Amino acid sequence: MTDEMTFDEFVAAATPRLHRALIGSVGVDRLDDAVAEAVAWAFEHQAEISAMNNPVGYMYRVGVSKVRRRRRLRLFRDVPVTIPDVEPGLVGAMLSLPESQRTAVWLAHGCHWTHAEIAEVMDLAPSTVATHVSRGMHSLRKALGVINAHA
Repeated sequence: MTDEMTFDEFVAAATPRLHRALIGSVGVDRLDDAVAEAVAWAFEHQAEISAMNNPVGYMYRVGVSKVRRRRRLRLFRDVPVTIPDVEPGLVGAMLSLPESQRTAVWLAHGCHWTHAEIAEVMDLAPSTVATHVSRGMHSLRKALGVINAHA
């Protein structure tokens, strides 16, 4: 958030990115709650948010921590939603990954976050993020039968 940007403008710009990041971590059932919690926290802490290098990343962490429960997440709502054409086995393969790999792969490839941004929100070193992404992608390729896709 910049000095020239109002809080409402910041939220309008940040919300789509926050949605994309959170859906991979909390699933569709808790997505709206996670976004609402993150925006509420940001509203209450506007001075802190405006001083951050990666405020959306911090809001992501707030959203995840506020709604995290131990149950299997669903990536799709019961009501059909238009999604891009993806490999039919991708969702199952993603869900089979360890949580750290799934989150890193989703944020890197689904949301186009940098390893530095992912490292900040996952509280890991960028090299660890790179390892999670690499291992996660290897597992996905193996599960989907893609050989030497990006060797």
